[in-house]
Amino acid sequence: MAPAARLSAATLPALPATVIRPNYDPAAVRIGIVHIGPGAFHRAHQAVYVDDLLADHPNWGICGVSLHSAGVRDALGPQDGLYTLALLDEKPSLRVIGAIRELLVASEEQAAVLARLAEPAVRLVTLTITEKGYCLAGEDLDLAHPDIAHDLAAPQTPRSAIGYVVAGLRERRARGVAPYTVLSCDNLAGNGHRLRRAALQYAARIDAELAAWIEAEVAFPCSMVDSITPATDDALRDNVAAALGCADAWPIQREAYTQWVIEDRFCNECPPFERTGATLSHDIAGYDRAKLRLLNGPHSTLAYLGSLMELETVSEAMAEPLLAGFIEQLMRDDIVPTLPVLAGFDPQAYVDAILARFLNPAIRHLLAQIAWDGSQKIPVRLLGTIAEALAAGRPIDRLCLPVAGWLHFVVRQAKNGVPIVDPLADTLARIGAACIGAADNVDAFLALDSVFGALAGDIRFTTALRAAYAALAPATPDAVRRALTDV
Repeated sequence: MAPAARLSAATLPALPATVIRPNYDPAAVRIGIVHIGPGAFHRAHQAVYVDDLLADHPNWGICGVSLHSAGVRDALGPQDGLYTLALLDEKPSLRVIGAIRELLVASEEQAAVLARLAEPAVRLVTLTITEKGYCLAGEDLDLAHPDIAHDLAAPQTPRSAIGYVVAGLRERRARGVAPYTVLSCDNLAGNGHRLRRAALQYAARIDAELAAWIEAEVAFPCSMVDSITPATDDALRDNVAAALGCADAWPIQREAYTQWVIEDRFCNECPPFERTGATLSHDIAGYDRAKLRLLNGPHSTLAYLGSLMELETVSEAMAEPLLAGFIEQLMRDDIVPTLPVLAGFDPQAYVDAILARFLNPAIRHLLAQIAWDGSQKIPVRLLGTIAEALAAGRPIDRLCLPVAGWLHFVVRQAKNGVPIVDPLADTLARIGAACIGAADNVDAFLALDSVFGALAGDIRFTTALRAAYAALAPATPDAVRRALTDV
């Protein structure tokens, strides 16, 4: 039976000494950030960075705004905004976060949200709304999206995140208040550029002078975020309640590792995030590339080769010495040389951190899930690295093995009648089911121009890919081990 008491300001002093508590008085915190989309990732990531600075900078508290769902407000409201973060590591720990000082639901409390956005004390608006929340059609704002269409017709009563961001800026301009910086924290390359473009296109439709002011005065920095945040389940709630001695309606969990790189471009005061472990940089694209190649590329490698070895999770795959050794060599010898030099960035230390994350048994990251959408992931995670290695005259044998692993994975799924989760699912299933000979198999995949592009015409690549595909045949665990030994 769950404890009768709830986590709150009243029960905070009675928590066990093993639970980390705010080192500041939450009641003394003032709101300086409005965050749109206070879901699990925000509460496990950005809110924790804010929590780390509130003892010395109490004017950066967060107002969390949900556009539609009342779930977070209704769960955390009775808890005075407090919630528990479970850090999943070899030695798990619990920490109560108090950075979110207000929770609003825009569909129910629109006036309060617009008033908060207009306050001079709010100097930063952040967002985690997923790609869908930006209402884009390609790189441009989707003017036919129902929420955007509504907001263009009635900009004073917005529904979309873009509508709210611009409505707040419009009111600040009218009052002569300095604009806030608008910071996307979604896992999208060039997220600030996308957000800025959408906001300007929207503003131009309702007020050309406002759009010109936003273009000249408002900063939309890019950012890069990283931390695995498994979904909250009843097991987590029960474990947290047992450890706290009181119930938490919505605790969250994440791996101990976290990264936040923010473009150093603000139009208003900036919280001292660098004091809490965030990186401020002028080269977000370089950090994005490092993440794509050193984290996501090896992730896909583990997904395809590990799946062919009949393994289930990342940590299980890393427990295979041959595969773990291959991954490390791939990262250090084949991927690191393709990365740009970034001020303050140590690629070998980054490799060390990623390998430790991969080995973390407390994170159950399924290979089957990482294997989804290979036709979209392979080009950016592996093929770009291969193209640069070829241009530099470096070997690509190891880099081709995970690409060949994807081909074998697709063939296996198709021949076993297992659905392929991919935008090209039907095409891949057709190719996989028709595959007979090794050479024909590779040629059929190379014809996918949206995946392989110009590389399909490079004999160095096609020769290496065919050799890697043959080395993995017949795609059994023993065959993969042999290929890992020989490469």
